[in-house]
Order: sequence, then structure tokens, then C-alpha cells
Amino acid sequence: MGLLPLHHTRHHSTPTSKAPRSSRTSSPSTRRRSGIILQRIACLLITVAIVGLWCARDLVYDSYTLAALPLLKWRQSASSFYLSVENDGFDVTFESYDVNQTSTRGEEGYEDRVPGILHHIALGPQENQKEGWQEARERCVELHPGWEAMLWTDEKADELVREHYPEMLGLWEGEDGYRYGIQRVDALRYMVLYRYGGVILDMDLQCKRALGPLRRFDFVAPAANPTGFSIGFMMAEKGNEFVGELVANLKRYNRHWLGLPYPTVMFSTGCHYASTIHAFFRGDRSKLKILGGTKDNKKLHMLSGPVNTPLFKHLGSSSWHSYDAAMIVNLGKSVGGSRWRLPIMFLLACGLFFLVIRRIRRRRRVTSLKV
Repeated sequence: MGLLPLHHTRHHSTPTSKAPRSSRTSSPSTRRRSGIILQRIACLLITVAIVGLWCARDLVYDSYTLAALPLLKWRQSASSFYLSVENDGFDVTFESYDVNQTSTRGEEGYEDRVPGILHHIALGPQENQKEGWQEARERCVELHPGWEAMLWTDEKADELVREHYPEMLGLWEGEDGYRYGIQRVDALRYMVLYRYGGVILDMDLQCKRALGPLRRFDFVAPAANPTGFSIGFMMAEKGNEFVGELVANLKRYNRHWLGLPYPTVMFSTGCHYASTIHAFFRGDRSKLKILGGTKDNKKLHMLSGPVNTPLFKHLGSSSWHSYDAAMIVNLGKSVGGSRWRLPIMFLLACGLFFLVIRRIRRRRRVTSLKV
């Protein structure tokens, strides 16, 4: 059999098929439709975000104020409210003052703005009071002869809230009120100080000298570590505007912050809460004095753990500190370095995001139950 002609072979060979152009490249109309869909999705996401932020605007603002305290706000104008010889003519070492000085009346040009009242808070069963607390309180009373000494028990505290702060009863004893006993103690500090004025002292603070030299200031509290001030010791005039703000904002900041005990206490009633109100106070912050230290010892008056300061012997930290305390404190110490600010802000943003989502879901559940 002979070979087929070459041109016949070419005629019967299978040519390589090519896909239609339209199957490989989308048409302009398809691209337009895809673009419109993406735009609508983006608009929907932005709308959801705006609505979510609006629904949770109070939470967003409160979270911002708490986060801004160590990052931005506390150090603004700090030189005006930290006690010093230069600005106030005050010796923060107390070496210039008599140990038993209970008043400023002997000092030329000064008067006692803080009433001579010592307040100690002992809520809960009395058998829970730790060893040494009673002796510490008695020593403070001894160093302030002529001062009124008030011990706030559960019965007296309940009476105060019902009679003078009925709007706070929901926080004080309601189902949606405070989760932890220390929150009630903190809230009571502010209510007592606003109602009566005087000096609030933790039970584990043993006085080493009288507090008279500080009575010429409207408000005084010791600096805290790493930022803000401690509420374990505060002095204030009766009806002080700033202390009134501390009371007025208790409801607003009452949240289960980050779902952990330590931040819940610190951000709702504790030192961080009070320092935040100080930082955003619209009045004259220079009158809200913070007792810091010297250039050589900036921690001179800090009440962190068992320490001795010029004013007190601190018997130790409170028992309510929990496992999450170290994490929060270490984060606070880290904000001083700029390399930590981005990750800290990221963590705060994530926490805020989950809080917003939780708030929206809660509102939806409430709405569905009403329907």
C-alpha cells in the first residue's frame, strides 16, 4: 500500500483548539457588575460599623478615656498638680514639719480646707479584718487628737447610700450592681469624701505622723505606679467638685471590663478609674494635688506593697488582687517605651471590638424579648 500524500495528512490532522476570547477575559459589563457588588459590600460594612459605633458610643468613649490615661492624658500639665517646693512651697519629704502637726493654722497665709475627720472603711464580716489593721487605725487616731474618727461598717454604709445617694442603690445592692466587694468599698470612699470631706485611709495604713500640713489643699492623693494616683489615701474638702465627679461617673463606668476581675475593679471604681476622671476633669487640675516624690526618689509616697513612706507604714497589698493583675500592671509599665505602644493599642482595639460586638448582641436579645 502506498503512502498518502503529504497534503492529505495535513488535511486530516487535528488542529489545536483555542478557547473563545470571552471565556478567558471578562467583559466590561461583568467587570462593572463586580465593581458595583464590591462597592455595595463596602458600603454595607461601613454602615454596619457606623451603626455599631453609634450604638456603643458610650462604651467607645469610656474605653478611649481609660486607654488614653497612661498613653496621653495623665502627664499633661502634670507639673501644675504634683506637689513641689517650686510650685506650692511644700516640702514633700515632710522634714520641715512637726510630726504632730494636725493643722495649717499656725502657718502664715494658710487655712484648713480639709475637715479634721478620719474615715476608715470596714465592710463585710469583722472577723475578716486582717491582723494589724485595728492597731494601724488606732495609731492614726492617736496622732490626730481632736479629730473625728468614723468607722464605716455595712450598716452605716447602707444608711448613707439610702439617705444621701438613692440614685446609687442599683449599683450598691441591685442585680446589675457591683460584682466585687472592693467595688463597694471604692465607691463608698468617694461618697463619704464628697458628703463629709476629711481623710480616707485604708485599714492597712499605719500613720507615722499627723497629716495637718496637707489640710491647706482642696484635694490630695499619693502618686501610683505606673501612672495616676492611689485611692487608699485621699484628702478633700467637703463637697469638692472633683470628688463629686468621681461619684457621678460611677454608673457610667460600671462594666465587666475585659471579663476579668482586676480590670473590672480598676476601671469601674479603682485607681485607674479615679485617675481617668482626674485626667479628663474640666475644672482646674492644679488644685487636685498629687503627692509624688523628689528628683532622687520619685516613688517616695507610692503605696505599692509593704513599704514605708514619710507618712505611712503600708502593711501590704489588698487581698482582692487576682491572677490578671500582673498582666495589667506590666502593660501599664510598658507604655513608657514607644516600641510597645503599637502592640498595646492593637490589644486595646481588639478588646474594644469584642466589647462592641457583645453590646450589639445584647441589645438584639433585649429587642427580641420585647417583641
